[in-house]
Amino acid sequence: MRRKIHIKKLDKFLLKSFLPLFLLTFAICLFLVLMQFLWKYVDDFVGKGLGLVVIGEMFGYAALNFVPMALPLSILLASLMLYGNMGERLELLAIKSAGISLIKSMRALIVLIILICIGAFFYQNNVIPKTQTKFYSLLISIRQKSPELDIPEGVFYKEISGYNIYVKKKNRDTGMMYDVAIYDIASGFQNMAVIICDSADMKMAEDKLSLVFNMYHGQSFQNFTQGTDRGVYSGEFIPYARESFQTKTLVISYDDNFNRMDENVIQDNESSSYVSKNIRQLQKSIDSLESVVDSINVADRKLMKEYAYLNFRNSYSASEKEKIIAEVSRDTLKLHVDSLLNAKDLQTQAMILDRAYAKAENNANDQLFRSMNKTSKQNTINRSWIEWHRKFTLSFACLIFFFIGAPLGSIVRKGGLGVPIVISVILFIIYYILDNVGYKMARDGVWIHWQGMWFSSLILLPLGIFLTYKAMNDSAIMNMDTYLNFFKKVFFIREKRNYTIKEIVIEETDFRNILSPLNDLSGNINAHLKKYSRLNYRTFFTNPAYEQSLSAIKNTTDNILNTLANSQNCEVIKEINEYPVLIKYVKPFNVNSVLAKYFMYLFPFGILLKLLSILFEKRINNDLKRILELNEKLTETIKSLYNKQQ
Repeated sequence: MRRKIHIKKLDKFLLKSFLPLFLLTFAICLFLVLMQFLWKYVDDFVGKGLGLVVIGEMFGYAALNFVPMALPLSILLASLMLYGNMGERLELLAIKSAGISLIKSMRALIVLIILICIGAFFYQNNVIPKTQTKFYSLLISIRQKSPELDIPEGVFYKEISGYNIYVKKKNRDTGMMYDVAIYDIASGFQNMAVIICDSADMKMAEDKLSLVFNMYHGQSFQNFTQGTDRGVYSGEFIPYARESFQTKTLVISYDDNFNRMDENVIQDNESSSYVSKNIRQLQKSIDSLESVVDSINVADRKLMKEYAYLNFRNSYSASEKEKIIAEVSRDTLKLHVDSLLNAKDLQTQAMILDRAYAKAENNANDQLFRSMNKTSKQNTINRSWIEWHRKFTLSFACLIFFFIGAPLGSIVRKGGLGVPIVISVILFIIYYILDNVGYKMARDGVWIHWQGMWFSSLILLPLGIFLTYKAMNDSAIMNMDTYLNFFKKVFFIREKRNYTIKEIVIEETDFRNILSPLNDLSGNINAHLKKYSRLNYRTFFTNPAYEQSLSAIKNTTDNILNTLANSQNCEVIKEINEYPVLIKYVKPFNVNSVLAKYFMYLFPFGILLKLLSILFEKRINNDLKRILELNEKLTETIKSLYNKQQ
């Protein structure tokens, strides 16, 4: 008996809320990357007379090709908006109040994202190779198409190969051009022809393979140097042909048809075929290319050994080679090359050095030429590995962005399109920059291919884990007061007490019970200052009594002042507001811990920390002395008020 799959109401609610947001954000992100594509390639489309079918096909392939770029961003934005809306409407608070943790509430969406990641992998492996082939073949075809002719007024037009055309004035309605000059340089400048006419019109031939110029009332000039020796006319008059005409027709070859490139050109080209292959084909191509590179390396090493460094052996027979090697190998025979060279005269030395230099340069050029083939194949291997890893990085990026967006939305608790879009764009720009850095490093062989392609994911993965952990523990990492308090401690910014007279007081302050705690507080402060006026090096790291004493003084002071805050007397309220707020001693370790002892014995760092602590100690001691003065003043005020009450 089959068991029905039961989806809980919370899971249904999250899925129904997430899917419309995901589809909407995906459409928006895809539109944005298409606009970026249009901005990048607009110069290749404008002025070429492309039909709507071709442009629509180009944008269709571009949209399919840019899905991997839009998908992670849409998941990030949708998850951020969903949990931001739920936090803003206190729905997350209700879910947590019901005893459901954040990670448990995300389980339905996690399953959905995993399915999307699996689909993204198959899309990258099966669809992207086909769409990339069609996309690049169509893009190259569009780039190679000649632009539509629109000869401007008053400037030389050079878009027609072999011709420069100048039009002084043009009638936009009839297409007639006036005061036209045509310079025919197709046969070279030495045989240049010039045609000048009062007016002309231009039209395209029916087969769109040539332009037809009909010219009226003009003259043509052409140099007459073909088949003659130019040296004969050097510095003298050059013969030319001149013709006057009432009407003249000039036909210029110009292909205006849109010729689509065959997709097999990309698929069969070794340097670009990686864009049209899936994982299995890429692995096969990589293995074959690496085998070819290894065989080339073996052949090059053999060639360098035989013909570059030891080619002098080739002038000897086999028996003579063995004899010479045996002689050189003896310990008794020591060759001094410098002595042999210095024994020759200067002219012979110069000749030997010139030959050596020329030989070394020839060998270097030969090896450089031979290395170009290896470099090309190695670049193809790098590109193939990049495409291989790209099949997996998209899926992993989608998963990472979900675990960044959902926890961040629950922390920020801001829905809508404002804050989520700002955060998403910032995070995606960081991801895009890291991804491009890794891609270029892997492409150029600076990093290993897997390091470059997984660089962005490995950088953002700790961020996703950190945000998920903080969201599960209801951390206030987005609370500005947390950071303000931290910077106040670091930069010694004082906090001020802000006690005011309360309109309603449940229990009036009994001044008789305040005098004794004030005296005890003053005694504790005096004892603390006497014992810890100067904190020695060892006490700073190993004695927790200092911090315990300081914490007790701080708590006692706050309790006394909070009790006096119920007073209705303006003078008392004024005096307790003058009390300084004791700062907490900031240390990067717990006193008497292993880390503290490590810093203590690591003298350069320990001494540096102790020197920095002097600023804290000085401020704390000054504040304690200030509290003693204020205690005396407050004691007198309380005594006078108590006497008045009597």
